[in-house]
Amino acid sequence: MSEPSLPLRLVIMGVSGSGKSTLSLALGERLGLQVMDGDDLHLPESVAKMRAGIALQDADRWPWLDRIGAYLADSPWPGRVVACSALRRIYRDRIRAQAGEVRFVFLEGSYELISQRMARRAGHYMQPQMLESQFRTLERPTADEEDVITLAITEPVSQLVDEALAALAALAALAALAALQVHPGLPASL
Repeated sequence: MSEPSLPLRLVIMGVSGSGKSTLSLALGERLGLQVMDGDDLHLPESVAKMRAGIALQDADRWPWLDRIGAYLADSPWPGRVVACSALRRIYRDRIRAQAGEVRFVFLEGSYELISQRMARRAGHYMQPQMLESQFRTLERPTADEEDVITLAITEPVSQLVDEALAALAALAALAALAALQVHPGLPASL
């Protein structure tokens, strides 16, 4: 099998506390990808707002999303993975516009489960009370976002990695099939 022409560009997305950083690290290790926590690309002013419990506005997010997209666009072989909330379709589209071909892995879970996880977390600047705001903002990916894989966070990380890899392989196979030029006059099987 030949290597794909582009490095893999992954965004692990979901609300705070869904496990984005954990899955990013696990996938990065398994695939040999560079890993970046998207939070590390926020401007200091944005981090200060979040520490103070102030929700970011889109004007705060645009430069951050552009930095994430540029980081992914500049991926060396075999690729990069970024943990990034990407809660709204317009945010994912902004990353797509900057990064080119990208795959998203959406970590989906209930408010109750994620709230419990966040209550156990220490030292993170995202305040647990901001979780409600994130769930209100969240636009779950729709079927027309064909570059998004949805995983339930109720599974162990090792299983999520396996499911993500299987889904990525299926997306690659579908892309390869779509790229084939089938002559309309030939039968489907010979």
